Amino acid sequence: MRIRRNDIVKVIAGDEAGKTGKVLEVDGARVLVEGVNFVWKHLRRSQQHPHGARIQKEAPLQQSKLAVVCPSCSKATRIGRKVVEGGEKVRICKKCRQPIMAVQA
Repeated sequence: MRIRRNDIVKVIAGDEAGKTGKVLEVDGARVLVEGVNFVWKHLRRSQQHPHGARIQKEAPLQQSKLAVVCPSCSKATRIGRKVVEGGEKVRICKKCRQPIMAVQA
């Protein structure tokens, strides 16, 4: 997976193009991004909503519509992999060649 939880991503295609946000959840090829791709959810009547309700919530986007924003150069970039000492693999920015670490929650 090139996109991980807590990464900062930029939407590069679709109606939401140009928006950025933090990845909340990754499920296969679908990614849930904070503050991007809101949809209306209609709720039936319940004890919490006695008259029913219409709420806005984020819907997942396809992974192919997103690009990771590099924390060091602040640009949307592709991801590469590099093996560092100790045999550990690290994701790197294709533009500035710096390692990309996910933002801690």
